[in-house]
Amino acid sequence: MSTPPEKHPIAVLQTLLDEAVGIGVFPAAQAVVLHRGVQVFGGVAGNVSGDTRFDLASLTKVISTTALFLRLWTEGKVGPDTLVSRFFPHTPVGDAGVTVADLLYHRSGLPPFVPFFAQALTQHPELLDATCASATRARVRDEVIQAAANTPLTAPPRTRSAYSDVGFILLGEILSRAANAPLDTLFSRHIAEPLDLTARFHRLTDFPADSTPAPTGASRPREPAPGQDGLWSNVPTQPTRPGEVDDDNAWVMDGVAGHAGLFGTAVDVARFGQAILEGCSGKHSALAPGPLWHRALATDPLVEGSTRSMGFDSPSRVGSSAGRVIGDSPPGAVGHLGFTGTSLWVDLRRSLVVALVTNRVALGRQEVRIRDFRPVFHDFVVEALGLTATSQGTHG
Repeated sequence: MSTPPEKHPIAVLQTLLDEAVGIGVFPAAQAVVLHRGVQVFGGVAGNVSGDTRFDLASLTKVISTTALFLRLWTEGKVGPDTLVSRFFPHTPVGDAGVTVADLLYHRSGLPPFVPFFAQALTQHPELLDATCASATRARVRDEVIQAAANTPLTAPPRTRSAYSDVGFILLGEILSRAANAPLDTLFSRHIAEPLDLTARFHRLTDFPADSTPAPTGASRPREPAPGQDGLWSNVPTQPTRPGEVDDDNAWVMDGVAGHAGLFGTAVDVARFGQAILEGCSGKHSALAPGPLWHRALATDPLVEGSTRSMGFDSPSRVGSSAGRVIGDSPPGAVGHLGFTGTSLWVDLRRSLVVALVTNRVALGRQEVRIRDFRPVFHDFVVEALGLTATSQGTHG
């Protein structure tokens, strides 16, 4: 009697996903792993399929906003040294001489988070009505952008690294104005179509009737995230439609913002990660030529100790979500996380892309075991592929 073939070690990733769903780390997940451009793992767990879109949250910052910056930089419409004052004169961020690079590196001095939605919902409770007029949503979106531009700085520019949603709200609008088109239109035209992504924004005034994404929350506004208690009060709350963006600031911006709002699959996230590798390798890139990719992915040269590059983060060697191995040797790794439970890590030396998307916030924003799950998952990826030795990444 023949011995049944053993499963490839990478199959353990499916077990990890299933077990995490079983103990309530998240209700559902997709994961895709690419090595040297070949998919070596694709898995789903929970009540979803491989086509289910997830709220990608802050992965929007890289897949949409940073990618669009690279595209417009290539076209000469905006660059790292472009002053924010060109678009937002006579504002704190403009008067301080903040540049587009400062926003990308998260060194502008803007605070991490401001609950712009609280004032918007208090002044415009009609936003909670699914039939709210598009003119109202457009006006509120403009009000939020102006509020972001007039947010006082918490530190002088270029003195420290401080992750900021506010900065990327402004950056998204800067790119829109520089290209003279809405952000979601630019994303579809310059990123989604060239890379063959199904990812899209869910604009509330043009809500996708075919949308059945993984659920995230049931009410608007969402419950405060850890650390946000007491930042707003007396805001009207009511049930929310499935498929609306989880982030409340993006929601009052009609679902389209530079910091959040994108919905997509793990395949979409992985394809974007592969585009990074191809751009860096000198192959033809739909987004930007190799030299611009290399400049964009280099660590911030001005702020000592920063792990940030333009839009992206790199693994810290202590407690990184990328695990113990990804990015452990030059030229390292780049990636980003999303609050809803999403992540992308790209190991540049190993030609390795790991896309993990979950909807962990559907179990409550206080459910944070994803922080423990991510590094374990990424370490298993590297070990299962036999890539723990850094020399593995150099083999042809």
